[in-house]
Amino acid sequence: MGSTAEAKTKERKSSMTFEKTSVIGAGTMGNGIAQILAVSGRHVQLVDVSRPALEKAVAKIGKSLAKFVEKGKITDEERGAALERIETSGDLEAARGSGLVVEAVVESLPTKLGIFAQLAEVVAPDAILASNTSSISITELSRHTENSERVVGMHFMNPVPVMKLVEVVRGLNTSDEAVRAVVETAEALGKVPVVVNDYPGFVSNRVLMPMINEAIYCLMEGVADAEGIDTVMKLGMAHPMGPLALADLIGLDVCLSILQVLHEGFGDPKYRACPLLKNMVAAGKLGRKSGEGFYPY
Repeated sequence: MGSTAEAKTKERKSSMTFEKTSVIGAGTMGNGIAQILAVSGRHVQLVDVSRPALEKAVAKIGKSLAKFVEKGKITDEERGAALERIETSGDLEAARGSGLVVEAVVESLPTKLGIFAQLAEVVAPDAILASNTSSISITELSRHTENSERVVGMHFMNPVPVMKLVEVVRGLNTSDEAVRAVVETAEALGKVPVVVNDYPGFVSNRVLMPMINEAIYCLMEGVADAEGIDTVMKLGMAHPMGPLALADLIGLDVCLSILQVLHEGFGDPKYRACPLLKNMVAAGKLGRKSGEGFYPY
């Protein structure tokens, strides 16, 4: 009896290794997630409707891995092996057979819902469907799948290969087994998982975005210039990066989207996005990815 239970435990643990994985979305977050999965020895299907985005992602992963080789963190052989484990596709069908699928597309509920609905028809019922969303409800995403207990948040930080934190978000329907599987996977990737419950913004962005938003208000009101605001927070509060530079890194459109989710989710005016942030997004000044935000790039 005991040996049978032990065998089942070993089988369950081995099923959580997720030798085949898929990442949906080849943007900044998606290619970073694909990279760390491949380095850990897992086969990765990187899926995106845009072939140029996939080509750019593979090139970026190659450059990132080369830097890790230069720093002595991996060998050149490990770099080559990791790249060989990554396959690209423009079709969600490529995710078939994956034990873990991480969605990392644009922060749009309709877009994510459409992807999750399709994935539910492609992957096995016991596959983990994880979302890298930074603010959208995991519970809401899970409602549109038949295996809602297997849907969980897996919120990585940018840049993914460097940052240690992973917010593991438990939706109202998420099972203990799914949470445990994602926690163990994050640890195997060298990350530090923190389990949080499904409320708007989770912990990271519920705390971070109001700070960024207030920094933008300070800039708009002329309290100080961008460099001055960031310097105060770096030298006075020991932040490694000022809030305005961080907003540029995240993407001002993403910051605005998260603030809108917080504002709608809580109905609290303290989450109202600064007019300057709205204007900059409308002008296409999105930060590093557009070449200009609060700073030029």
